[in-house]
Amino acid sequence: MSYFTGLALGLAMILPIGPQNLFVLNSALLGGWRRGTIAALTASVCDTLLIALGATSVAAIFARYPLLRLALLTLGIMFLLILGIGSLRPVAEAAVSKDGAITANQHATPQAPSLPRLVLVGIGFSWGNPHAILDTVAVLGAAIAAQAATARLPFAAGAVTASWLFFLLLLIVGAAFSARLSRWATRWIRRGSGSLMLVFALLLAIEAVGLLH
Repeated sequence: MSYFTGLALGLAMILPIGPQNLFVLNSALLGGWRRGTIAALTASVCDTLLIALGATSVAAIFARYPLLRLALLTLGIMFLLILGIGSLRPVAEAAVSKDGAITANQHATPQAPSLPRLVLVGIGFSWGNPHAILDTVAVLGAAIAAQAATARLPFAAGAVTASWLFFLLLLIVGAAFSARLSRWATRWIRRGSGSLMLVFALLLAIEAVGLLH
């Protein structure tokens, strides 16, 4: 029973769209099974480690030091701004040539990052997102601590399973549609992804300003 309770809570926390989910889905859509699998594994392993930390006393640190939350928000804002602007920049630079005419490479797809860089970006989305850290470590950590001693391990295992299952689902959906994407669709996925990252950065900035008052 504790396992399924942890599974349900884990799914409830991971289902809302966020930068990490967007990263896995985009990697599968734009890179197919190989890159999508690496992205899904990276996100799953990162979540597993965060849940393991939540099962320890690390969650108490966030409650004791409120400024740590502000620091995490600031790092998350910077990370999302860099990636969001980076996702939009290739489109903007390829749109117009020096004399104002449309360039020949307007429809070209930006080169995909190397696999090691893909892993690093995945770690950034997982651990550079303050909500992922605070929710996973603090909320799940508190939920795990509230369980009876014998129920904590199956509860945590259920939460871990939720992450792996959800990222596997994103991988399957993204990779299934990957081969059907046109260059036009690829460009707009990148534009939409970059725009969403900027929106997430703005929401984090609003939250950070609220902490200062």
